[in-house]
Amino acid sequence: MTDSDFAPFMREAVRLAENGRWTACPNPTVGAVLVRDGRIVASGWHHAAGRPHAEVECLRDAAEKGVAPSECTLCVTLEPCNHLGKTPPCSKAVLAAGIRRVVIGLRDPNPVAAGGCKTLAAAGVEVLGPVCERECRDLVADFLVWQSSSRPYVILKMAATMDGRIATRSGRSQWISSEESRREVHRLRAGVGLCGGAVLVGGGTFRADNPLLTPRLDVKAPAEHSPAPLACVLTSSIPSPEDSFHILRERAEETVFCIPEKDATTPAARRLGQTGVRILPVQEAPGGGADLAAMLTHLREKFGCPYVLCEGGGRLATSLLDAGLVDEFRLHLAPLFLADDKAAPLFTGKAPLEIAEARRLRVANAHPFGGDVHITLRPDCAAGKEDV
Repeated sequence: MTDSDFAPFMREAVRLAENGRWTACPNPTVGAVLVRDGRIVASGWHHAAGRPHAEVECLRDAAEKGVAPSECTLCVTLEPCNHLGKTPPCSKAVLAAGIRRVVIGLRDPNPVAAGGCKTLAAAGVEVLGPVCERECRDLVADFLVWQSSSRPYVILKMAATMDGRIATRSGRSQWISSEESRREVHRLRAGVGLCGGAVLVGGGTFRADNPLLTPRLDVKAPAEHSPAPLACVLTSSIPSPEDSFHILRERAEETVFCIPEKDATTPAARRLGQTGVRILPVQEAPGGGADLAAMLTHLREKFGCPYVLCEGGGRLATSLLDAGLVDEFRLHLAPLFLADDKAAPLFTGKAPLEIAEARRLRVANAHPFGGDVHITLRPDCAAGKEDV
């Protein structure tokens, strides 16, 4: 079989890996399948940090089913690890199982754990791949950010009409997206909260929507009873403790106000801090405005946030995109048309004169969902070959 013959099996491993999304943090999400005679006979994924890796889970599944791994090919989305951490090296587990061919989706970006393919090849195992490299790279995009920077992985989530509007000219946005899409957002918030992440909004959205920024789920899910994500507000206007905002009334100690550095020691900031709200001073960027990269780094280093889910508004979204700080953009596009050039746009704050000045993203996924269209976009500079 050639590399391309294993693509369907690798895509199934990618699908399985998503079962470990959020719970595997801060480890990468990884899936694995054993293939024999052109079909999958065993499977596994990494459930949680400190638990067995995907390859070991797959081998356990094979043992339960009476499948001999030595008769199979192992397809795994990430190169088997080659070091002793909280669990033994997966490369040794693969060798001990007698597997003679391994297909990988992506080389391990972690220099501490990398080298599994080299160890396997040195022992006479046939190593193929990468197969479906872009999909496997997208699968661990969060882990790649954590490995290469000190900031959180940033997910931008927005809902818009077909003509790219997020609210009417009067500021009304409830509800653009469908009920099913809104439930999906709450599941996303729950996952971010499970990992100790944060939900970020701009000051305009904070004042217009008065959000609580908690997950409200009506389905049973592992993340349903997890801690709510931190509520983060980036604003230059400090609210008064007496204001009737939900996050001040109901979850002040779970709230962070990101305000200009010059305002962080004012009486207004001190009064707000006395409610339990935490104040995060934000430096000014060299070109003006908030230094978003520094702010995100502080959220990870001071508050332990591996993820930041940004839910708007348009100017904050533009600033994050313009700074190259959006790792994943989830757009819920509703089949509605406002046809009002004064309605709030999806993005705002720029004035390009040429199309070449536009910020380009890559469509990673698009599908109908609950009457809307869900589109996932990523930076257009992701390394790696096209998928096999």
